[in-house]
Amino acid sequence: MDSINLYEKRIFSQNGEDGILEELFSRIGTINRYFVEFGVQSGLECMAKNLVCSHHWSGVMIEGHPLNYQHLRANYASFPNVITHYSFITRENITEIFSQLHVPREFDLLSIDIDGIDYWVWRELAAYKPRVVIMEYNASFPPPLKMVVAYDPQFMWNGTTYFGASLTSLTELGKQLGYALIGTDWSGPYLEI
Repeated sequence: MDSINLYEKRIFSQNGEDGILEELFSRIGTINRYFVEFGVQSGLECMAKNLVCSHHWSGVMIEGHPLNYQHLRANYASFPNVITHYSFITRENITEIFSQLHVPREFDLLSIDIDGIDYWVWRELAAYKPRVVIMEYNASFPPPLKMVVAYDPQFMWNGTTYFGASLTSLTELGKQLGYALIGTDWSGPYLEI
């Protein structure tokens, strides 16, 4: 595969992830054009917005901050193919949330960006098999350094470099879950297939 960075294009994503995802799915195809994304804030700048607006995907957006969720719900009210859900995600509740929202066991895209316990939540989702996983990693711990925040269901990022997990740690977890790292965008978030 060519370097994914050649395809970076920002439409609604924070960086070039929109173009990377379009190129990736043009190559591997889709099974149901279904996504789950959590940590979406208002949903105006996220991984799934381009897929929803330009490619007519369906799926679930989950947000745990009350004001952000109000904005998210309003911003996607005209998209009946998108379910918005208010919940603060932990490893204890994520599978119940997926079950409650009828998330299929196999779907195309999972995007995780909750600035903290991302590693632990992803690990809890081992029974689900998204084809592509995209998530933020902590670049303060470059490869080969390993770092994962201690699990705390109340974790809130405080603006320091103590959040999430290193790329090496997430790559190792990805291998355990059956994924391979295909790269990062120029600024950090990474894709697993």
